[in-house]
Amino acid sequence: MEFELPVRVYIEDTDAQGIVYYVNYLKYMERARSEWLRAHGFANPAFWGAGQIFVVHSLSVNYRRPAFLYDDLVVTARGAGHGRAWFEVEQRVRRGEELLCSGLVKVACAERHTMKPVAIPPEMIERIFHPD
Repeated sequence: MEFELPVRVYIEDTDAQGIVYYVNYLKYMERARSEWLRAHGFANPAFWGAGQIFVVHSLSVNYRRPAFLYDDLVVTARGAGHGRAWFEVEQRVRRGEELLCSGLVKVACAERHTMKPVAIPPEMIERIFHPD
């Protein structure tokens, strides 16, 4: 199931020519991932319990077309796969049906103090990848 988050481009998102600055696509994707996890019932998606956190491990992004000041965009998030201590999220930024940017983000689960990988709680994998 693909989650969708509407986003409007504002002046602070753009460069002097009114074109969205490349790093802001990553910010839009972060918002969509956070809201995607919240939609699955995780009120504070950066933390799991007292000792685990979720961090971006790696990502790849493909920029296709620019977005401009006051564009209405849709940013998506969809679970793409998982392992014991990580999951991947496919993301897209669209203007209408036009694909502007796509990415694959790998998120790792780590112990909060040591930052060493730990297993993702099975409940989380079940809710994200096998919803009722």
